[in-house]
Amino acid sequence: MKFTDWVTRVLLIWLMFATLIVVLLIGRATKLHNNPTTSRASNPQVTAWSQYPQAQLQSAKEPEKKSQDVIKSPVKTNKPVKRYVTTQAFAQYRPNYQVVAVNPTNYGERYAQDINGLPLTNQPIIVLHETGYSASSAINFFQAAHSDESVQASYHALIKLDGTVVYLVPPDKRAFGAANSVFDSPNGVETVKTNPNLPPSVNNFAYHVSLETPPDGYDGSSQQTHSGYTEAQYNSLAWLIAQSQVPDDRITTHKLVDRSSQKVDPINFDGNKFLELLNTYRQVRPIYRVSK
Repeated sequence: MKFTDWVTRVLLIWLMFATLIVVLLIGRATKLHNNPTTSRASNPQVTAWSQYPQAQLQSAKEPEKKSQDVIKSPVKTNKPVKRYVTTQAFAQYRPNYQVVAVNPTNYGERYAQDINGLPLTNQPIIVLHETGYSASSAINFFQAAHSDESVQASYHALIKLDGTVVYLVPPDKRAFGAANSVFDSPNGVETVKTNPNLPPSVNNFAYHVSLETPPDGYDGSSQQTHSGYTEAQYNSLAWLIAQSQVPDDRITTHKLVDRSSQKVDPINFDGNKFLELLNTYRQVRPIYRVSK
């Protein structure tokens, strides 16, 4: 065999192997691209605490339900479902935020059943509060351990006078924001008793948000000396709640849900101003679902 023929055959074999390697690499890259689970394995998603939870607040596990034989209609109908989406105004507003750990004695788990074993299916509500004193005093109280169940307290979030959003209790947990409380919904009275030694409350299905009280309102009850809340607080409150799917008619105040006749907060809260801002930060978008 001539030397040139031998060299030609070696080059052909080398080219065949090189082509095979290239084909295998292209196939592997395509597989990784089409498999998002594999491609994200080295970059796990991190929950952004700077955003209001969009998931349902009722995070407790429901009892397993037995499967039932259901006869489904062959007719398909489109059912509109209302959903809130944030707006351009929301995207342009960026409040400062902090994450502060609360002592575990001041919050608990959300229950799937009440003390009688009945399943709980309440839709979430949002309860608005005010701190009564400075934001730092409220935070210090929440960070201290309290063995007495009657004094344990917390909010899910707090908004300072400068509009800073302070995240306190994770949204899937039950904050102790309203002790003896009831929500009057269009469908009737809603409250849950989870502790046999304490009155029923809305805590199990509530997300509690508090506004820092202005210094002139520290006496706790006078509407005349209470100057209300800052523009930054109203904007941050609307921005925070705009990220939820809680409708306007399930946003209430501590004063309205309280049944102890002792709570009057938030004092001098401008509900119309808040709702106007909320409607600039989110809007309703109908979603059509096909039911079988």
